[in-house]
Amino acid sequence: MKHFDYIFTGTGLSALMTIYKMVLSGKFQDKSMLLIDENAKKTNDRTWCFWDQNGTIWEDSISKKWNSALFVNEDFRRNLNLKPYQYNMVKGLDFYNQVFDLISKQENITFVNQKVIEIEESENIILIQTDAESFSCSKLFNSIYNKRKAENQTKYPVLQQHFMGWFIKSEQPVFNPGQATFMDFSVEQRGNTRFMYVLPTSGTEALLEYTLFSQNHLEKAEYETEIKKYIQNLGITNYEIIEKEQGSIPMTCYPFWKLNTKNVINIGTSGGWTKASTGYTFKNSNKKSTELVSFLQRETDFTKFHKRTKFWFYDLLLLDILDCKNEIGSTIFSSLFKKGNPQLIFKFLDEETSLSEDIQVILKCPKTPFLQALFHVVFRKKR
Repeated sequence: MKHFDYIFTGTGLSALMTIYKMVLSGKFQDKSMLLIDENAKKTNDRTWCFWDQNGTIWEDSISKKWNSALFVNEDFRRNLNLKPYQYNMVKGLDFYNQVFDLISKQENITFVNQKVIEIEESENIILIQTDAESFSCSKLFNSIYNKRKAENQTKYPVLQQHFMGWFIKSEQPVFNPGQATFMDFSVEQRGNTRFMYVLPTSGTEALLEYTLFSQNHLEKAEYETEIKKYIQNLGITNYEIIEKEQGSIPMTCYPFWKLNTKNVINIGTSGGWTKASTGYTFKNSNKKSTELVSFLQRETDFTKFHKRTKFWFYDLLLLDILDCKNEIGSTIFSSLFKKGNPQLIFKFLDEETSLSEDIQVILKCPKTPFLQALFHVVFRKKR
């Protein structure tokens, strides 16, 4: 059995960001590292988006940027000037290639394309069994999501951001390549929070994603029917589907970090790194991975890594509303974006606002649902 200083079980976004930054830091060249994943990361299996204003180390992975976004519901349309922010699109394969191009050159890093079967922790060593062999390590970074831990409890709501996306090429130039459609709530809500998300890369090409914030998934045909209907409403009569993607991101304030031990840390969705109220993962994972690499250089006890902030509580209130009254999601987001300052909203979602700025954002939202959620959360905690 081969022993490593660090093992990463699962090589999703958070794991690859973390190990990439560990290499760039130059502080871990004396550590042997193993990455284990059943996915070889050689296909374009997903798309991430994030906003940024100061440049990023992921520049080589960005395939498209927008300075403007569109927000739509059935009553109004608003063009959002994002400057000084830019909205960036990252294709999965471009990201994987950037990371693996660097780590494949490191003699102290090994990647194996295997499925993790079991993880067993004792006082000073962690054993990992795959479908092919066994490994041991001193420190484990786990990003394999434990669905049961979050969903087999009732204290914290668990919703899903679930979606299907088609990247299409149309004969007609109907898209504005200079503007992303951030949320289009003009689609039928049907008792849920449903919207279309459009990322145009040219006048004839775009990624269209039918997205829901709700408890339950739909049948595949329902996602596809809604995408076809939206394409038709855009006036597109002839088009080709270039790629498809489908996914589901847990939205919850469940305290995953409480599952960390001295030598095992849960990262990514498994560690609560996904922004609970929006499902955005790239920006949050980027910040958390930077914090983790810095933490590794001064601490050894993983139970000390996480710190809960006021934004965790804000997210909890919104999720409580969407859990109890999923149909009012469109009203909440529309209230926020109808007159709200886009730059301040992005700063708030980045968890970088002061208390006075928090209040400016929160006051744009309908008051009654949040007061009811506050009462519900406090009452549930006491109970």
